[in-house]
Amino acid sequence: MTTTALPVQTATPTRRRFTVEEYCAMAEAGILAADERLELLSGEIFLMAPIGAAHADITDLFDDFFKSSLRGRARVRVQGPLRIDDTTLLYPDLAVLRLRSDYRHRLPGPEDVLLVIEVSDSSIRRDREAKLSRYAAAGIPEVWIANVPDCHVEAFHDPVDGVYQSSRIVPADGRISPRAFPDVVLTVGDFLLG
Repeated sequence: MTTTALPVQTATPTRRRFTVEEYCAMAEAGILAADERLELLSGEIFLMAPIGAAHADITDLFDDFFKSSLRGRARVRVQGPLRIDDTTLLYPDLAVLRLRSDYRHRLPGPEDVLLVIEVSDSSIRRDREAKLSRYAAAGIPEVWIANVPDCHVEAFHDPVDGVYQSSRIVPADGRISPRAFPDVVLTVGDFLLG
């Protein structure tokens, strides 16, 4: 009796990407661990590094400053969800949002954002590459990366076709204002120097 070998089928595994709706449903169902810091970036779920003491303190200082400076003019949200598009849900360290009454019923999107601040100590590469490009592609008008190791703020604005057209580095002794609120001025070192 002759045996005929069956053809071997080879399949390349493909990644299963998630939508924001699927990601949120998994979180609500308890599939995602509540104590893990996760972000959804282009359909992939990423585990974020734990927040250290300096990172938390700097974020708190930005939060206190902007909440007192922008009371009644904007909403300030710390490490809250920001829906970038159907496959990206990020948690910036701080977001200055337009005043709206419906945030209880929907996540803020790019059209709501006036400024995003990322406090970067161990996450500087990811913030500059993966996240910054997503913010630019979504049309977020201004992003600051508070670079903790180098003690300066990297400010980006004017997104066009997924790229920020303008950027500058503001040193510790420099002053910076959000473009949406030029009257709100802060000195970088007051936030980044311990």
